[in-house]
Amino acid sequence: MIHVKIAGLSLSNMGFVVLLRGEEDPRTVPIFIGGSEAQSIALQIDKVKIPRPLTHDLFKNVLDCMECRLKRVVINELVESTFYAVLVLERDGLETEVDARPSDAIALGMRCSAPLYVTQKVMNVAGVVLEDKDGVPKEEGKATPGAKPKPAPVSSVIDQLKAKLEKAVVQERYEDAAKLRDQILHLEQSHGKN
Repeated sequence: MIHVKIAGLSLSNMGFVVLLRGEEDPRTVPIFIGGSEAQSIALQIDKVKIPRPLTHDLFKNVLDCMECRLKRVVINELVESTFYAVLVLERDGLETEVDARPSDAIALGMRCSAPLYVTQKVMNVAGVVLEDKDGVPKEEGKATPGAKPKPAPVSSVIDQLKAKLEKAVVQERYEDAAKLRDQILHLEQSHGKN
């Protein structure tokens, strides 16, 4: 498993996206999430105190009352462009895994100060090295001590997205294909590759 942190939360032309960047890995996994979950995550990022608990605050309060601890959050699967997660809970020395949407798992994990992980399999499929407009990684990873990772050129990221686009078309996942096409066009336009 790869330990990740929240590298950003933003609104794209396809909705809200949370970016999970590896702490010892230069790749980032973008996960599209709903508006209410994005708000819940943003409130935690900005350390905003609210007068009444939101759903994720309520869930944390229930866990506390039951003396149950959220040990970690794991983004463990990616099936047909849908991410899956598990909450690893501990009570009386016994661990239990509970399936969850990644957005809810992240929001709850932040409230419980639980570490966040992405499986190697998910990172290999969905992880990308994000770059700024000059083709330089936005934040250097620490994959090899003392050595800086080689930045992936924009053309490499575009090639990865094109491969995913072809696969989506073959599998007749046209909504996913349209999203991938839009990402490719955005990257090509923003990096002058029309």
